Amino acid sequence: MEEERLWPGAVAAALAECRWYLGQPGRVLPDPVMGCGCCDPLVARDRLEDVLLWLPRGARTDLGRLVARLDAEFDRRAVSLSSHLMLATPFSACGYWRQRFMEN
Repeated sequence: MEEERLWPGAVAAALAECRWYLGQPGRVLPDPVMGCGCCDPLVARDRLEDVLLWLPRGARTDLGRLVARLDAEFDRRAVSLSSHLMLATPFSACGYWRQRFMEN
């Protein structure tokens, strides 16, 4: 599936980016890097969501467990960013992880 829709290692890279971001010190997460998709944890989370939609049930369940743990940590530590960032990303209406940062 990875080779057909993304590239080899895309899921591992997205998981690693999310884990790196969530591993940042402090009680509250820093603002995500907005820019290239290779260093934006929100883009990495978008990619994981796409993969979850494409995977067959068993693999989706396994990856879903990993993503759920990342989401729980994200929810625990995320704070909203200023509303001007809503214009900075075309994905602001997508997943809740993006909306979480856009809350006022």
